[in-house]
Amino acid sequence: QLQLVDSGGDLVQPGGSLRLSCQASGFALHISAIGWFRQAPGKEREGVACSPPGGGTTKYVDSVKDRFTISRDNEKSTAYLQMNSLQVEDTATYYCAASSHYYCYNFESPGYFDYFGQGTQVTVSS
Repeated sequence: QLQLVDSGGDLVQPGGSLRLSCQASGFALHISAIGWFRQAPGKEREGVACSPPGGGTTKYVDSVKDRFTISRDNEKSTAYLQMNSLQVEDTATYYCAASSHYYCYNFESPGYFDYFGQGTQVTVSS
C-alpha cells in the first residue's frame, strides 16, 4: 500500500528553521518526482518545491527560493524540506507529494501529483 507520512512541523519563531520529513512506502521513491505543498487557512494548496528523480534540477516557488531546500535519501525512502529564515507568512499545513512524472514541469499544481501525505503543521509566530 502506497503511503506518505509527513512529520517535523512545529511552532517556531520568525527567523527560525525547521526540517520536515516525508517517509514513503509502497512505491519506488527513486523514480518519482517528490513535491512539497502548503495550505494556509482560507487559501488554496500551493506547491513550494519539487525534486525530480535522478539528480535533476530542483524547483522552488519564488517566495521560498534561497530559504527552503528540498532533498531526498532514496535508500531511506525519505524526502526532506529544510526551511530557514522562516516568516509568519510561511505558516501553513505542509504536505509532501509523489508524482509518477519524471520531471517537475508543473510542480505548483496539485493535479500533477498522484499521492499526498497527511500533512504537518508549521506555525511561525513570536
